[in-house]
Amino acid sequence: MGLSAEHLKRSLDALARIEPAFVAGLARHGYPEPRLRARGHVTLLRTIIGQQVSVASADAIWTRLAEVVGAEIDPAVLAATPDELLRGAGLSRQKISYAKSLGELVASGSLDLSHLPDDDEAAIAALTRIKGIGRWSAEIYLLFAEGRGDVWPAGDLAVQEEVGQLLGLPERPSEKSVRALAEAWRPHRGAAAVFTWHHYTQRLNAGKAAKAPV
Repeated sequence: MGLSAEHLKRSLDALARIEPAFVAGLARHGYPEPRLRARGHVTLLRTIIGQQVSVASADAIWTRLAEVVGAEIDPAVLAATPDELLRGAGLSRQKISYAKSLGELVASGSLDLSHLPDDDEAAIAALTRIKGIGRWSAEIYLLFAEGRGDVWPAGDLAVQEEVGQLLGLPERPSEKSVRALAEAWRPHRGAAAVFTWHHYTQRLNAGKAAKAPV
């Protein structure tokens, strides 16, 4: 599972000691809630299904898929399921390719999600062997399902935006700049990422409340 509330608090307190911007951010919006996902192929398959569709649509597809391949979503069964049945469940041709790539890699033992490499970059490389799983999806999996405390999804636009907001920068920094800025935050960059998403959401909600008619 992902970073616990205790881990997040401990890491953010450590960040506050080295970066005053976190002191101010925590004072404004408090500590974030944990973002927890189960480890394993089901979480990755949900990620694939959820790409570029609404939550409601993804849930409907998932329900139909479970009817076709079974509630356990066995990787070997998924890999062997005829394309037409997967299309009937609502998967596009591209997502069928992605789902079968995941099923085949896991069923064959080529990808062991219970024993990913300890090195984060090596784990990202292993996960991105799955069609449809790019670096960002791999990083999110490692954060939310494995609780890796120093994974830093610098390519995420909300992370970039909130790093700029927290540090008072005149514009949203680039991915390269965000990576450089966060070097001093090791080994707590995972908690920093979770906090940036929390800060982003809270800031937007505060802005909407301020604009709401009385």
